[in-house]
Amino acid sequence: MLTSIRRLGNSQGVLIPKPLLQQLGLVDQAEMRVEGDALVLRRPKAAPRTGWAEASGELAATGDDALVLPEFANEGDAALTW
Repeated sequence: MLTSIRRLGNSQGVLIPKPLLQQLGLVDQAEMRVEGDALVLRRPKAAPRTGWAEASGELAATGDDALVLPEFANEGDAALTW
């Protein structure tokens, strides 16, 4: 697809058709970098642990949040008074 480079204020820009943005899942932001002689746009990487709180809440709601491994007692724990 051939497109024009246009003047946008003191900068220049390229208009990207909405269907292309939707196909790539680009909504509000894009990661932009130069790779060789190409300008590459990618979806930004999600922050680490994004969605973990919601996922653990859903897991707890289903009752499937038991420990995978049992708790291991330390030697002498039975003699301790808490």
